[in-house]
Amino acid sequence: MILFPAIDIKDGKCVRLTQGDYNKEKIYSDDPAEVARKWEDLEASYLHLVDLDGAKSGKSANDSAIKTIANKSSLPVQVGGGIRSMSVIEDYLTAGIARVIIGTAAISDKSFLREALKQYGGKIAVSIDARGGYVATDGWTETSTTKAVNLIQELETLGVETIIYTDILKDGMLQGPNFAELEAVNQSTTMNVIASGGVTSLENIQRLKQMGLYGAIIGKALYDGTLDFTAAKEVAQDAR
Repeated sequence: MILFPAIDIKDGKCVRLTQGDYNKEKIYSDDPAEVARKWEDLEASYLHLVDLDGAKSGKSANDSAIKTIANKSSLPVQVGGGIRSMSVIEDYLTAGIARVIIGTAAISDKSFLREALKQYGGKIAVSIDARGGYVATDGWTETSTTKAVNLIQELETLGVETIIYTDILKDGMLQGPNFAELEAVNQSTTMNVIASGGVTSLENIQRLKQMGLYGAIIGKALYDGTLDFTAAKEVAQDAR
């Protein structure tokens, strides 16, 4: 199972939000590229970047910081947040981003999603952020009337290969993931499922790995020192 250290960028800084609340922000570094180097030094295999300002506004706001990381790091990078046009996708992929994550637009603009998949296939992932089983949009500030399970079925039909599934109520709470929901999601699809939200302990990682998930994103637990990345990586890569 692949572990993705998360680098959430707001106003050019590496931050973490609690349950996606923009008013509950903790700044961890003024230099996201330096944070990326740390994870590279610890032999991460992939980075997960989020433009928080872009997710909320719908316009890429931290693209320069994100491109700097992609240019300086030897690690593949996946990016989400405010990606709602083909020009932004093309810009990121040209800059060396390995995978682009579509969130809100996967709900609001299916023709855009179809075009992105047609042109870039596996380089496109979709983020499903759920609150109470319903998909949240616009940087988690709005909750739609679309059920997450229905969206998952539709995405697979469209040809999506990878989804990031986040239980918002677990995000940043250091209380563990919503295992029941993740199990249901993983069993309902053949797409690669990346778990996000609440991954806090080695036991969490072991359980997610046993469930057969493709990957897990880790954020606050790493930055607060609750979870050691090297130990987490050993558990994720253990052949047992």
